[in-house]
Amino acid sequence: MASPMKSLLSDLDRYAQSFHLFLERSTEHQSMQEFVEKQLPDIIASIGNGKSTINVLSVGGGAGEMDLQILSKIRARYPGVTINNDVIEPSASQISKYKEHVAQASNLENIKFTWHKETADEYESRMNAEKKTKKWDFIHMIQMLYYVKDIPATLRYFHSLLESQAKLLIVLVSGKSSWETLWRKYSSSFPSEGLCSFISSADLPRMLDSAGMKYQLYELPSHLDITSCFIEGDKDGELLLDFLTEAIDFTKTAPPELKHQVMEELRKPGCSEVRDGKVFFNSSLGVIVVES
Repeated sequence: MASPMKSLLSDLDRYAQSFHLFLERSTEHQSMQEFVEKQLPDIIASIGNGKSTINVLSVGGGAGEMDLQILSKIRARYPGVTINNDVIEPSASQISKYKEHVAQASNLENIKFTWHKETADEYESRMNAEKKTKKWDFIHMIQMLYYVKDIPATLRYFHSLLESQAKLLIVLVSGKSSWETLWRKYSSSFPSEGLCSFISSADLPRMLDSAGMKYQLYELPSHLDITSCFIEGDKDGELLLDFLTEAIDFTKTAPPELKHQVMEELRKPGCSEVRDGKVFFNSSLGVIVVES
């Protein structure tokens, strides 16, 4: 009998809701902010040398919180330079949140925003159909490579759009994180429409090496408070489980044996640690910076 489980990506509003709860309960944005503060200035140190305009492409920009922080660093490094920031994002609700963030933000003079409501694959198809090749000084893909059909081909395509001195920044779950354990074990049982493939930062070097690309790797420690997942009937816990398994209403629709196995897995010391009565899932990130 087919499982009644449905992919979380078939309901983009619920996906956005669970993702925002994940951000609220995890240290992911803090880890990213620290990276943007400490490491990003060196990474972008030469992308705009001698240029009056810097072109930035955000692939899967979401609601734009991280984008705006990245842009503020580029702006600080190259004061007075015009920045064209194009955003590829398939969710209309995320784009409208992004526009709200832009409207509320200060210090965005000289930055022009253009949004494209499409996936990375659709962007590539459209550009090819229009016979356009726009080059970029900085491209970033934060937590989005899971959703493309052919990861090596996507990497090659966006890498081909880099100007000289440009950089491609990729953020994924770390190969050392508990996502790696959970998804390697159970992804074949989770509904996977929409999520094309589970990939972690451990998979990237092989792909980049075979394409002859130069890159640097960074590990960003991060954790997620999943205590509420173990409280029967807790709405936030149910939403977080949806996010962890990419399934709508995992608690109610997963086969009992799978639910039991996943809950057991999440409690294991290799997956989570208990501190002060709370359960923390290791949600560390891997950052890969690819040279042009």
